[in-house]
Amino acid sequence: QVQLVESGGGLVQGGGSLRLSCAASRSIFSIRAMGWYRQAPGKQREFVAGFTSGITNYADSVKGRFTISRDNAKNTVYLQMNSLKPEDTAVYYCNAVNNGSWYWGQGTQVTVSS
Repeated sequence: QVQLVESGGGLVQGGGSLRLSCAASRSIFSIRAMGWYRQAPGKQREFVAGFTSGITNYADSVKGRFTISRDNAKNTVYLQMNSLKPEDTAVYYCNAVNNGSWYWGQGTQVTVSS
């Protein structure tokens, strides 16, 4: 079992930055995959960025603007979001996949004004 708690969302103007944090309830060192997804109103949840077996991936829509990182000592994964656009507005969810089970945080709202 892994509990995930996101923080760092908020309201920001277009072009601004935010850093999201995802604190895990246990060591993330051995978790196979961790990452971030988002869900905008009326849309399906979509992949944003993640680590899988040490390989980092990004959605095309965020490449060059978002950076995912991890601090194993703090059991925390971060998402640095720069050059934010109104279309980045969504609830952002932290995700972990371990031993075939998927875990989600409660989500944090990110709103980007134009």
